[in-house]
Amino acid sequence: MSPRAADWNSAVKGYNEYLTLERGLSRNSVMAYMRDIQQFKEFAKTEEGVKAPMDIQLQHVERFLGHLYDKGLARNSQARMLSGVRSFCKYLRIEGIMETDPIQLIEAPRPERKLPDVLSVEDIERIINAVDMSRREGVRNRAMLEVLYSCGLRVSELIDLQLSRVDLIDGLVRVVGKGNKERVVPIGQQACDSIDDYLSHYRSGIIPQKGHEDVLFLGRQGRRMTRQMAFTMLKRSVVAAGIRKNVSPHTFRHSFATHLIESGADLRAVQEMLGHAQITTTEIYTHLDNRFLKEQVEQYHPRSEEASKSMADRSKD
Repeated sequence: MSPRAADWNSAVKGYNEYLTLERGLSRNSVMAYMRDIQQFKEFAKTEEGVKAPMDIQLQHVERFLGHLYDKGLARNSQARMLSGVRSFCKYLRIEGIMETDPIQLIEAPRPERKLPDVLSVEDIERIINAVDMSRREGVRNRAMLEVLYSCGLRVSELIDLQLSRVDLIDGLVRVVGKGNKERVVPIGQQACDSIDDYLSHYRSGIIPQKGHEDVLFLGRQGRRMTRQMAFTMLKRSVVAAGIRKNVSPHTFRHSFATHLIESGADLRAVQEMLGHAQITTTEIYTHLDNRFLKEQVEQYHPRSEEASKSMADRSKD
């Protein structure tokens, strides 16, 4: 049976629908996949002369990876884009546009294990306490930061959090994460108290717009907060706290996980709370914990160079 003919535009459009409807990916994930495929499509058409998706060959993808390498793209990003091309080819085979997988023998670039930035507990407290409570939305902003740190949420999960899924009595929130998977995460008393204050002193005076009635955190116009609004709000508090670090909502998530593991939390429990599909994703925080322990030894062990220098300085005083 010969492959079904399809031009680039119809194949890419069909792939978009496949990711959304059949795989059920979130809007952000679909957008990321589509950006990568659009890059591959432009390279294949303009640099390799590939007129239709059915003509994709192994060498086209290999040269695309070489092109990404020459541009200085990080190995993690190269691996992600190759994964997107694999997914696209799988869709083409499902639709009968492509007979065989031309890239099954390509090995993905080995990913870099980059350790995320982490704040100390004291830094977290300084940022939360630096929220401008003289502004009407201060009570909302403080509640958002408390929830972000207490539950280790992604920023998209925070702004999409539903009022009906927050249980302040039992201290639990139901979070809809990647792939529309729901998980239950405990929420601390300080975060619960902050939400209670927000509901009483801010949200009660806001009229939610249609479709936003069950959204927990609302802007002044009664609509769901945007990612950019959450980033901007946090940046203001970081500056007000006098912290000179590059802090994002994801830094709070990393800090949440690291502080739990430093305190002896079970790795599987942290995986469940973060919503990681693979335990290997969560294991990066054990590396952070090891780094923390190494720093403690270097700073305080009598035989370490740093501790010896510190003791010598104190003896001079």
